[in-house]
Amino acid sequence: MRIIVQNAKCQGHARCAAQAPDIFKLDDEGYILPGDIEVAEGDELPALRGARSCPERALALTRCAF
Repeated sequence: MRIIVQNAKCQGHARCAAQAPDIFKLDDEGYILPGDIEVAEGDELPALRGARSCPERALALTRCAF
């Protein structure tokens, strides 16, 4: 699973990091760091919860097909 980060939409609510602080890394002002996030196997549920908690919909989920 991969999380596509749309930094232009992030408003710094930090709800994603509240759900999964090990997955969603924020800067000092509470905005998500740039770059997509590869989700480790076993971390799918907290990643999903974190992405869905974003009120700005700045995080999109995609499944990687190998």
